[in-house]
Amino acid sequence: MKPQETVGRTTTRDGRDLVLYHRDGVYQIRLGGMELMSSRAHGSEAALAELARQAVRHVPAPRVLIGGLGMGFTLRAALDHFPRGSRLVVAEFFPEVVAWNRGPLAHLARRPLEDPRVELRETDVANALEDGGFDVILLDVDNGPAAFTLDSNGRLYTPEGTQRVARSLTAAGVLAVWSAADEPFYERRLRRAGLAVKRERIPARGPGGGPRHTIYLAQHSGGGKRRRRRSRRSAHPAGRKSRP
Repeated sequence: MKPQETVGRTTTRDGRDLVLYHRDGVYQIRLGGMELMSSRAHGSEAALAELARQAVRHVPAPRVLIGGLGMGFTLRAALDHFPRGSRLVVAEFFPEVVAWNRGPLAHLARRPLEDPRVELRETDVANALEDGGFDVILLDVDNGPAAFTLDSNGRLYTPEGTQRVARSLTAAGVLAVWSAADEPFYERRLRRAGLAVKRERIPARGPGGGPRHTIYLAQHSGGGKRRRRRSRRSAHPAGRKSRP
């Protein structure tokens, strides 16, 4: 077996090392010595975008926010599954992660940052949420709601943070959240924020199996119905009643 190669390194705000390693064609990103992600297991990251697209099939050209670049697999899946007219905003806090995706990791997900549909923002995803009006929000941050890379990531999943994310969605938009495991506390917070929640368990390596990860899909309760009722009323003159 070839020796492990250190490809890149940066330090988080709290002094922990975030390191990119390579061995025998496999890349790993570790935080404080713990594996954060690996190029061997990205089936669930790809499923995050695919499931979200299925949930907003009625939106012809959705506006998408992706929180966390990682190794680019979620972004690549979004580019593959969302229509060409879609607008994809990617928020990544670490400039080094962006550099890795433009350099040694670029080939893994077929260079998604080079696609003209992508707008990259080197910032905390919480800052990108301020724009609002997103049809899709994909959160692939840390290990999910049990975030441990940045304190600001953890704030995304607090009751207040969950409410903020919900407000950043359009009426019929969808929030898709990747998590390493089931987090019942977070599912309760989503429901308290007025979102209907579905939970999917996806193999880490897709058809290749591996441990299962959790994807939460959340939408405003009845949001799509409210939109349809408004469109029916607008189709008839004021004061005139109609039957469906």
